[in-house]
Amino acid sequence: MIMKTNKPILFLSALSTLATITGCKQAKEHPDINLKRPNVIFIYADDLGIGDLSCYGATKISTPNIDRLAGQGVQFTNAYATSATSTPSRYGLLTGCYPWRKENTGIAPGNSELIIDTTCITMADMFHEAGYVTAAIGKWHLGLGPKGGTDFNKRIKPNAQSIGFDYEFIIPATVDRVPCVFVENGRVVNLDSTDPITVSYDKKVGNWPTGEENPELVKLKPSQGHNNTIINGIPRIGWMTGGKSALWKDEEIADVITSKAKDFIIRSANEPFFLYMGTQDVHVPRIPHPRFAGKSGLGTRGDVILQLDWTIGEIIHTLDSLSIADNTLFIFTSDNGPVIDDGYQDGALAMLNGHTPMGNYRGGKYSLYEAGTRVPFIVRWPAAIAPCKQQGLFSQIDVYASLAEILEQPLVAGSAPDSHPRSLSLLGHDQTNREYIIQQNLNNTLAIIQGDWKYLEPSDKPAIEYWTRMELGNAPEVQLYNLHTDPYEKKNVAGSYPEKVKELSGLLQNAVKHITHSKEQQ
Repeated sequence: MIMKTNKPILFLSALSTLATITGCKQAKEHPDINLKRPNVIFIYADDLGIGDLSCYGATKISTPNIDRLAGQGVQFTNAYATSATSTPSRYGLLTGCYPWRKENTGIAPGNSELIIDTTCITMADMFHEAGYVTAAIGKWHLGLGPKGGTDFNKRIKPNAQSIGFDYEFIIPATVDRVPCVFVENGRVVNLDSTDPITVSYDKKVGNWPTGEENPELVKLKPSQGHNNTIINGIPRIGWMTGGKSALWKDEEIADVITSKAKDFIIRSANEPFFLYMGTQDVHVPRIPHPRFAGKSGLGTRGDVILQLDWTIGEIIHTLDSLSIADNTLFIFTSDNGPVIDDGYQDGALAMLNGHTPMGNYRGGKYSLYEAGTRVPFIVRWPAAIAPCKQQGLFSQIDVYASLAEILEQPLVAGSAPDSHPRSLSLLGHDQTNREYIIQQNLNNTLAIIQGDWKYLEPSDKPAIEYWTRMELGNAPEVQLYNLHTDPYEKKNVAGSYPEKVKELSGLLQNAVKHITHSKEQQ
């Protein structure tokens, strides 16, 4: 059975009608552009905070290219990732299914099997069915290979190509985890077959030095964990041996993946394309290219924010040079909120110099409080929208169905079960709130936001993440906050509003038990 997210004429007519009423105005008509088939670029920054960008109010650092993107598009102030950590946010985006519905969607080790079932109809599959050429470039962190772990010495299957991407050039996990290699279309780049790769997250393999055993070889010392195999003078999570010719150089990663993204755009310029790109910035270890080292005045964390801004500028320039920027729908956001010390002694805290990555919100990466999942979110599509601010509640879980709605592409029954078609909100033409937002922290405790109210379910799990001393938001008692009057979540008012607690608790329990998308589409 095939279900459509909308009637074909509805989206464009509604866009035109709503543009005259609320939100962004519709951009001037472009007679040579087919609004049903824009190119689509989705870029996930890594651990970027809502306070890290000058377009969101940062004064200690300037991000002119991202500011340009915001100034020419829709800048969201109430947009949320589905999770406060990387793997589940990426899972939710590409599947349209809340990650807490599925097992094994937590932070994936570098040798994890592919955690998205190959029978799942992903966002990339949807674009592929719509006639798009598709690519996944940069940070992946969704696993590779079959159950039992990844063999990096032969063609890796399943991989990103198994779930809808035509082209793959990826970092398997995170840059602080082994293996420190790129994978292109299922094969480790530059691997010497006489020097095979072995990876373990259980025990040391081979005789390569580790941070624990050989601290004198370390150039970036760990603050917590990160004391296993040393690659490029940096101790990582996990153990690795072999593959010397394939190892990346940390200071060149941004250049490499940006170049690959530009190459894909150039060779795909004459057909509709979907590019899913994950940057390694601003995740630890923060190793900027020499062009950016020392330039921010905020230490290496600030330097890699400048590097991230350069990456966005390079993509924008490529679109401009090919004269395809007008009909390219460009989404830029972060997978979760910011973290300062995430395992290395890089001076990030000492070098903040008044910079506030979390903005005026509580928590950060790993946390159920606002800074854990409230993220920068910017959408630019010059052919269809004019600049504006979007203040309505929006969740990344809805990107899948919203893009399908713009493309007028039918959704296969059962696909994107939690994703709601909210294209008018995505494009800034509708400023209304999503019915509710669900947040997830590191240990799968949930919160729900409806309107101004936020409810955090009680939890007996640890309240603090020991690596970062970050508040996770867990507490044995119920928490209720009014985000309008108390955006920092200082005052728990659950005792004063028992009926609101009951209402939101019931709403969250109902959402957890039931998948509502299919009902809404019938």
